[in-house]
Amino acid sequence: MEQLGREVSPEDFLAYVYAVLYTPAYREKYAEFLRVDFPRIPMPRSPKTFAAFAGPGRRLIELHTLEAADLVPPSARFFGEGSGVVEKPRYDESAGRIYINKTQYFEPVSPEAWKYRIGGYQVLEKWLKDRKGRVLEDAKTYMKIITAIEKTLEVQGGLDEVWPMLEAEAVPRA
Repeated sequence: MEQLGREVSPEDFLAYVYAVLYTPAYREKYAEFLRVDFPRIPMPRSPKTFAAFAGPGRRLIELHTLEAADLVPPSARFFGEGSGVVEKPRYDESAGRIYINKTQYFEPVSPEAWKYRIGGYQVLEKWLKDRKGRVLEDAKTYMKIITAIEKTLEVQGGLDEVWPMLEAEAVPRA
């Protein structure tokens, strides 16, 4: 990237773009545009701003591929006795629990994690609904997904803090 005064690896560029796309302020500002067209990515002028997004972008990629080392042990656990069949997933906000049936549940799960959406889907609910009527065979993966979403929310908060820096220095498009 010419404006940064150095070569940027494809992996770093991907991480930068990934972080920009996951920045809540970016998503809010360009929500309508993102629904109807390809997203426009603001390009920074300084290596410092680039790094402020590329680092969190690498972290998000690790979280979303479930390869981050700190997903184990997971923040949520699976409790209860029963068949393990996903019947009617539901969230009990007062208890911070996601029930898969009347007696089995995951906890703790924040309301923000339960409501977290990618595209038009509520991630945690969709994952369970896709397994409705079947025995939940991979509770460990689901616990990692819960943890990854909780940690994603933390990273996104940090991205919102550095977003004004990128907006202020973004290279104008021709």
